[in-house]
Amino acid sequence: MASRFTLPVPSDYLFYRDFCSYGYFLLAPNRWDPAARVLKRPLELSGGVAEVTVAQPEGKGAKLRVVSDRALSRGEKAEVSRLLTRMLSLNDTGVREFHRLDPRWRRSGRGRLMRSPTLFEDIIKTVTSCNVAWPSTIRMNQRLCEVVDPAFPSAAKLARVRPATLRARCSVGYRDKRIVELARLAASGEIDAAWFEDPGTPDEAVLEALIDLPGIGPYAAANIMQLLGRYHRLPLDTESVRHGRTVLGFEGTDKAVMARVAAHFEPMGAHRFRSYWFELWNWYEAKRGKSWTWDPATTGKSFTAAQF
Repeated sequence: MASRFTLPVPSDYLFYRDFCSYGYFLLAPNRWDPAARVLKRPLELSGGVAEVTVAQPEGKGAKLRVVSDRALSRGEKAEVSRLLTRMLSLNDTGVREFHRLDPRWRRSGRGRLMRSPTLFEDIIKTVTSCNVAWPSTIRMNQRLCEVVDPAFPSAAKLARVRPATLRARCSVGYRDKRIVELARLAASGEIDAAWFEDPGTPDEAVLEALIDLPGIGPYAAANIMQLLGRYHRLPLDTESVRHGRTVLGFEGTDKAVMARVAAHFEPMGAHRFRSYWFELWNWYEAKRGKSWTWDPATTGKSFTAAQF
């Protein structure tokens, strides 16, 4: 028997807009239905895997309606609420300040960024998104869910998988050993999610700890930081250079353009990434329509500039 319950959201929260705000919404095990504006995905809970369906039929500010494919205990409902709260950034208190700094996004309401239900999932998804084309990122995450765990592999489960298995069956390439090393660190508690998530932990300490992790360089660390709600750093890459030239009109070498992009968003302070990202996202949407209309099987596989 299914369980049904609701989840309160901030008054400015619009599910389809705010969930479809970052590319990870297209990665397994997320399944976005653009016609119904509904999310389905399995979650690993204390009593086992449950698939949840999330929607907001009554519109902005209305409670989310959550339906599971099996009966949930009171504790499991609390787990689902906690995981969705993180995933949907429902506790993000910085949107109003961001809109004051960059009022371009006030009318559209853009401000919150989706992420994964857990920090570990965000770390692995970041590893699978570096130095590779977007379709390959999609494939890696799909295979991790098909081969290891449909709810996305936990650290404990990935720690028990042989690197060679990940390479052969999940198409992760050179990332195989790094993924297993990260899983073992997380499973042992050496990657302490609570410490990383604690707002009281200094940004520089978080950055240093991330860069110390296997397979995490400066770009990946900056990306994971924004997934932690620490938006003051920019994960600059070839997309940033393309954006600097195409949208901002900067000229020069790649290095010079990247430096100018960083300087351009400096006035946004603690909200640099939000300002940069929504400008970038707006360019994608101008090419392919609003992100919540993207079919994951078609447009969702080609939303990067290289594919355009």
